[in-house]
Amino acid sequence: MDQVNTTAPGLTFPCEYPVKAMGPHTDELTQSVWAIVSQHAPDTPSANCRTSQSRQGRFLSVTVTITAQSRDQLDAIYADLQAHSGVLATL
Repeated sequence: MDQVNTTAPGLTFPCEYPVKAMGPHTDELTQSVWAIVSQHAPDTPSANCRTSQSRQGRFLSVTVTITAQSRDQLDAIYADLQAHSGVLATL
């Protein structure tokens, strides 16, 4: 049976959850985001990592869809992403 996390209205864990980070368009950004997310969600296949560049190509959005197990897991992922110097924003 799935657990309901009362601190995350609308989310029932486990669930598919897209983690998104944005920063300057570099290969290093994609590798860093993947490394951070896969550290917290090691069973995530690499095919779940997608990138999209901004209209003018200066910025890159990296989305990794994971099977989130808890709010704590998501909080840890976002804390590590936000601490990375190449990440400008997260969603």
